Amino acid sequence: MRPHKKLEVWKEAMQLTTSVYECVENFPDSEKYGLVSQMKRASISIPSNIAEGAARQTKKEFKQFLYIARGSLSELDTQLELSLNLKLITKDTFDDLSGKIDRVTAMLNGLLKSITP
Repeated sequence: MRPHKKLEVWKEAMQLTTSVYECVENFPDSEKYGLVSQMKRASISIPSNIAEGAARQTKKEFKQFLYIARGSLSELDTQLELSLNLKLITKDTFDDLSGKIDRVTAMLNGLLKSITP
């Protein structure tokens, strides 16, 4: 089995990404190349960087990719806030996705702590 598939944080990040893709299906066409594109890129960056880091040879490299994933979580959080402000998503959708972001963030932080000497 590939190393990232054993990581619960990768599994949670995949669920988050799937939820984001489903969410932006309802956005107006005028956002297709703007906010929709940015949200998809930020969300897919999270599990992708976790996976790439898990395949690296050193803890230092792994940590670097986890930090990138954490940065993408912050980007996505900002984009969700904007989506709420623009009334592109409901408060319930925002709360659901924010909860998933918080969960993945906590898991990433825990993983980072566990591999930091």
